[in-house]
Amino acid sequence: MEILIICVLLVIAAETTYLVAAQTIKFKHSKKQHMPIFVDTSVLIDGRIISIAESGFITSTLFIPRSVIGELQFLADNADTEKRSRARHGLDIVKELQAMSNVKVEIFNDGTKAEEGVDNRLLKLAKEYNGAICTIDFNLNKVAQVEGIIVLNVNDLAKTLRMSYLPGEKIKLELTQKGNDQHQAIGHLDDGTMVVVEHASSQLGKIVEIEFIRGLQTAAGKMMFARLVGGGDRDIAKKAAQQPKITLPKIKLPRQKPVRTERTQRVAAAKAQEAPVAAVVTKDDIQVARTKRPQAARQNKLDASATQQVNQQSAPDVSSKAPRRNNGRQNNRRRTPEDSLFELLDKQD
Repeated sequence: MEILIICVLLVIAAETTYLVAAQTIKFKHSKKQHMPIFVDTSVLIDGRIISIAESGFITSTLFIPRSVIGELQFLADNADTEKRSRARHGLDIVKELQAMSNVKVEIFNDGTKAEEGVDNRLLKLAKEYNGAICTIDFNLNKVAQVEGIIVLNVNDLAKTLRMSYLPGEKIKLELTQKGNDQHQAIGHLDDGTMVVVEHASSQLGKIVEIEFIRGLQTAAGKMMFARLVGGGDRDIAKKAAQQPKITLPKIKLPRQKPVRTERTQRVAAAKAQEAPVAAVVTKDDIQVARTKRPQAARQNKLDASATQQVNQQSAPDVSSKAPRRNNGRQNNRRRTPEDSLFELLDKQD
């Protein structure tokens, strides 16, 4: 029984500790979220607080001390022309902040004039109400940091949000993919900013040196445009076209004799044996041919008439109207050396 009571007490103690810790964290978070922000004169004259308020990043109440407005009024009445215009611009900023619906603005009544100075009055109010100071004054920023007061510096915010690289700066970047246009290539900076490089499609997968041209801030994020150092694809093609073409003289190499192998020698010998040998005609051969010429002519006529008779007997009956064709191929016979000799005799006669 005692062990059961001890276990129940331990469970109750653990649950109580958890609830206390959760309430403490929630209180700190709500306190930080609803921490009052005291606005300095320099921020109202600068005017960039309007853009920050419109973006919705200011969730706490903006307190504008009456002493700050009194200082703006004093500058607008008694200062030189430039300071008067800037002070009037600061009063217009206060009016615009009050007209905005997404920001809560209150005029904190701490007196019209701060005897110890406006900067010291802001430090005192921030310590008393556990608030923060919104300023761009360098000296006030340093003093607040020394005393442990939270400072919202508009200059630091603008420096953080500005482009990492300005136009004209050069870096080395790896191109990883193609762009929307065929000549573009895309790389990424260390913070994820996309860089579009013009006329660099042939350099994909390489680390190249680029020069930034311009930057673009969009709702989707930052984007930079750059070009290749030394010219892109188009410039390289133009330079290559402008360079004179170098033509090398043609060198004639000595003709090499083919190597005669054993096989080629055998083929050449066989062709030499098959080649006809030119006949040498002598006077005795001419005399013999003259004696044999009438006999050879008579024999040729007999052979031709015999061949014609055989063709007529073997040929089928053809209409008398059809023209008769002489088969010249059957009358042709193989030329002999004697025929050449007879032609030679005819020319001599």
